Amino acid sequence: MNQKIWSKDIIFLLAASFFYMASPMLVTPLITGFSESLGAGPEIMGLVGGLTSLCALVFQPFAGNLADQYSKHKLSTAGVFLLVLACIGYVAAVNPAMILICRVINGLGFACCSVCFSTWIANLLPRERIGFGMGIYGMMNALAMAISPAIGVAVYHRYGYRVALILSVVFAVLCGLLIQWTDDKGLPIRNSGKDAKKFRLVEKSVIPIALVIMCFGIPYCATQSFLVRYAETRGLNVAVGMFFTIYAAALLILRVIFRNFFDKLSFMVFMIVGSLCALGAMGFLFCMNTNLHMAAAAVLMAGGYGIMCTVSQSAAVLAAKPENRGMANSTYYIGMNSGMALGSMIGGFLYGNLPIEMFYPAMMIAAPMGFVLYFASKKLIR
Repeated sequence: MNQKIWSKDIIFLLAASFFYMASPMLVTPLITGFSESLGAGPEIMGLVGGLTSLCALVFQPFAGNLADQYSKHKLSTAGVFLLVLACIGYVAAVNPAMILICRVINGLGFACCSVCFSTWIANLLPRERIGFGMGIYGMMNALAMAISPAIGVAVYHRYGYRVALILSVVFAVLCGLLIQWTDDKGLPIRNSGKDAKKFRLVEKSVIPIALVIMCFGIPYCATQSFLVRYAETRGLNVAVGMFFTIYAAALLILRVIFRNFFDKLSFMVFMIVGSLCALGAMGFLFCMNTNLHMAAAAVLMAGGYGIMCTVSQSAAVLAAKPENRGMANSTYYIGMNSGMALGSMIGGFLYGNLPIEMFYPAMMIAAPMGFVLYFASKKLIR
């Protein structure tokens, strides 16, 4: 293990992690509209929007097993190649079917990169600084999620879909170049035990943590999917378009402020504080009628879901043996992606079947549900 936190390899990998996240995040706000411009109907547009996440969710257990058995450098290179191939396909697409194929390829590449980069960086960090290092890794991802969609939308408005999508190719290529300059190739930590080559769907020790981040992800993704319609249906004069910009800025600031606490405070402390923040965010959204309420909700959402993403991933890495960190990361991502998928589905059900005023009060059950699932699953695993 390399004991230097700011080694050349870690700096290159953090920069590469920015670009691997920036590439698909640039595509996300554009791809449904682009597919509509090529003739896709509403159902196909919805499939286009969710297919990459679905494919990533399915493939992540395979990526986790591979990351524990093979070089993270080679697997990341393969993942980046798939990202580049998918993005070139978007630019060249002439019908919705081509976009659907590319969304599958994109999901495979994203699953591989997400697991490999997080495991590769974790293995380069000293154990007592994993929380700090994974916090910086999460900050790079958050920065990409904040900047890349804004760049994509701005370029689209000025030059159109295809020029904007070319930038996603550029980001993926830059990611691929950066990882070629690392000295450490992310070789697996050898496990001579009987489970060394055994395929597993999940890392059992990480299941409680994955269930927690799933519960935190449900209200976040429901907000991501329905906040605009929520405000319009309630007739609120609020600039909801600023919600995720404020969220991203608050998350970056909070991750800097708490960077040295990720290794000192227990997971339970963060879970309690994060749950209170999530409940507060939903409370402000429930009573929202000014931009100040909206901004407060965004900051609290960052203190809830945003911080818990970093804390949960660090806890997942530490819960597993060093040779199983790839599987630990994939289990964490399964929980996170499940929360995103359930958030959209539950949000759609609530939006269609409850009075709009009850949308966020109903969502408040997610935070206490995280505690129930955490302790129940820990008991079962024992």
